[in-house]
Amino acid sequence: MSWAVYLGRRLAGAAVTLVLLSCAVFAATAVLPGDAVSAVAGPDASAAERARVRAALGLDRPVAARYADWAYRAVHGDLGTGFVGHRPVADVLAGRLPNSLLLAGLTLALAAPLAVGLGLSAGLRAGRGADRLISTLAQVAAGVPEFVAAALLIAVLSVRLDLLPRVSLVPLGGGPLDAPRGLVLPVLTLAAVGTAVATRLIRVSAADVATSPYVETARLNGVRGVRLALRHVLPNAAGPAVQALTLTTGVLVGGAVVVESVFDYPGIGRELQRAVAARDVPMVQGIATTLVAVMLLILLLGDVCGWLLDPARGEPR
Repeated sequence: MSWAVYLGRRLAGAAVTLVLLSCAVFAATAVLPGDAVSAVAGPDASAAERARVRAALGLDRPVAARYADWAYRAVHGDLGTGFVGHRPVADVLAGRLPNSLLLAGLTLALAAPLAVGLGLSAGLRAGRGADRLISTLAQVAAGVPEFVAAALLIAVLSVRLDLLPRVSLVPLGGGPLDAPRGLVLPVLTLAAVGTAVATRLIRVSAADVATSPYVETARLNGVRGVRLALRHVLPNAAGPAVQALTLTTGVLVGGAVVVESVFDYPGIGRELQRAVAARDVPMVQGIATTLVAVMLLILLLGDVCGWLLDPARGEPR
């Protein structure tokens, strides 16, 4: 099978996955606890007023018909308008998604070199003390929920040492980069979990490469330490390492919803949390589906980069 056919199949698979997940998102919003009509009309609205609002919002139509209409408009770039505040979903995404991507990018810039260094160090010493220590710490860190890590960092760096603000205070009309100190705690929180997850994945790949005849020959020739890791292990483990970091990006996207809420960071995760709380169905559908699409794109790029970095690459299987 040629590479073009392989890539075409992956793109088709991603498209089908996006459609299925968008269906799941749409179905989930249909059974959200509470009532979107109450959020719009108010809790004291009469039955007639509630019926009028329900019809105006299109919630009196079958779910399948509403999804077909929404999907048709989404394909043409119209993600609808939120019930609360009547804000176009596309405008909210344009304003908030870049902030979330900035947060994820800074986190990845911190987590990636740490994870590669720790993963290589553990993989080259598989079964020894350093490996057990790094693997144990990574396992513990990966199991800590984001809100717990955030609370610990706030308690130490904000409350006790008074070094950083507890929330991400952004100037009116500005962005997160206008108040860089407010980025530190969210980045550290996400990096703690992201580094742990990526370290464990990279460690497995590095340990496998370290036992290969190629690396054993290098050892017999006297190559040791950093030189062995960078010249012989890392090039052969680069593909899996990139894929590990790609999966870590998925962890960052999922964790960002929690972290942005804890630190009141002006990102798309915070908007999603507010939309769910307000039963703003179009906003939830548009944001959640866009996040799914971003994640699928990242995973696809990770697969392509992993193949390109594989020194033994050939035709995809």
